[in-house]
Amino acid sequence: MDQQNYSRVTEFVLLGLSSSRELQFFYFAFFTVFYLSIVLGNLFILLTIISEPMLHTPMYFLLSNLSFLDVCLSTFATPKMIFDFLMEHKTISFEGCMAQIFFLHVFAGGEMMLLVAMAYDRYVAICRPLHYATIMNVHKCIVLVVGSWIIGVLHSISQLVFTVNLPFCGPNKVDSFFCDLPLVIKLACTDTYILQVLMLSDSGLMAMMSFFLLLISYTVILVTVRRRSSAGMAKARATLTAHITVVTLFFGPCIFIYAWPFSDLPVDKLLSIFYTVFTPLLNPLIYTLRNKEVISAMRKLRNRQISS
Repeated sequence: MDQQNYSRVTEFVLLGLSSSRELQFFYFAFFTVFYLSIVLGNLFILLTIISEPMLHTPMYFLLSNLSFLDVCLSTFATPKMIFDFLMEHKTISFEGCMAQIFFLHVFAGGEMMLLVAMAYDRYVAICRPLHYATIMNVHKCIVLVVGSWIIGVLHSISQLVFTVNLPFCGPNKVDSFFCDLPLVIKLACTDTYILQVLMLSDSGLMAMMSFFLLLISYTVILVTVRRRSSAGMAKARATLTAHITVVTLFFGPCIFIYAWPFSDLPVDKLLSIFYTVFTPLLNPLIYTLRNKEVISAMRKLRNRQISS
């Protein structure tokens, strides 16, 4: 379409989770509690790990960064979603929409890479315990975390660089509670087939490759654990099973939405809730609150606060 024959869209309308006023009041209360639990829970875990010298190990260093990423991932869109439940007209500016797309892919891409780094940490700890201190040194941990952020930023830029220049000339209704890339690019007044293929080769393959790499890593770890019969290995088996559950809940919706961008299913926005709201709350429950060392450190921190 000729650039001179259309008026550029300046805002998008978010259709949200439901048009029912009664449901929206329920969603407002439900997701407010959920969001506060995510932020307070993850920040408390982060503060506990920082303040307790016993937890200054590679595993907990990675876990603290996961907690920070979970707060970021749940914050890029959830507060606006909660606010919109009280609004009759749910809109977002064009710039705000592009910002949501950017931060979603930065945080989600970074978390994918961090989960891979955490699986690598567990592999070294269980399969090569005698070399753990040498391999997982401070420098290696910093490289893994910084690398996760860099990959997330580069991945996000690769998604946004094509989207921001698309001609949006009329349709502006996004059937979700935030600007999700597959839904936004379909509103462009041009053929987006090539862009969807690029998205498939970027986000879809990134999610699938990370997921299968994690499954292979955890399978190798579980096989190693199974060969060793001890109480510690039994505990590790239970923990790893929980980790795989969280990884599946995070990657499953991402793969479904981004590996098949040509589909237009209403279930997509429900799946988006899993990796933007539910998983950031599950991560601290699975990765840390089931851990006796973290619980003990939390009690010490609480007692110090009470005594002071």
